[in-house]
Amino acid sequence: MTFVPCHKQYLGLPTIVSKDKKKLFRTIKDRVWNKVNGWQGKLLSKAGKEVLIKSVCQAIPSYSMSVFRLPVRSCREIESIIAKFWWSKNDGRGIHWKTWRFMCQHKSDGGLGFRELTSFNQALLCKQGWRLLEFPHSLIARMLKARYFPHSDFLAASSGSLPSFTWQSLLWGGNLNFLHN
Repeated sequence: MTFVPCHKQYLGLPTIVSKDKKKLFRTIKDRVWNKVNGWQGKLLSKAGKEVLIKSVCQAIPSYSMSVFRLPVRSCREIESIIAKFWWSKNDGRGIHWKTWRFMCQHKSDGGLGFRELTSFNQALLCKQGWRLLEFPHSLIARMLKARYFPHSDFLAASSGSLPSFTWQSLLWGGNLNFLHN
């Protein structure tokens, strides 16, 4: 068997999580910026920009957000890149006529239905917590139960001693109120 050094990433996710979370998830921000930068000179209507933002820019961090809690600052930076793209004209400049929070409101409330990334991150992690409850015999559920909540269930679990970043993220996702009802 050949020796393989530790991989930095597996399936696009970091295998080792350091203290600097912003640096850890910088690649997501860079990927969004590269996409937006490639579209910047194109003549796009507002409808075209909306489709690109919703189907590409806001989809890029989804996989990572379903496993890890992204730092709020990283989410805000990605949203800032998207907002600049939305409001910019063909020359790259523009005026932000509405706040990002307003743009994230549902269309029936006057917004555009863009995702507020921190809330979306928490919802995706909550979904993973729901999966632990719904499928208690899955491999990941059994592994996490043995490590973090051997005598209770996910809803009653605490962080324990030396929790992994993934476990801390799942607990943060489990803090949504509807999971506890």
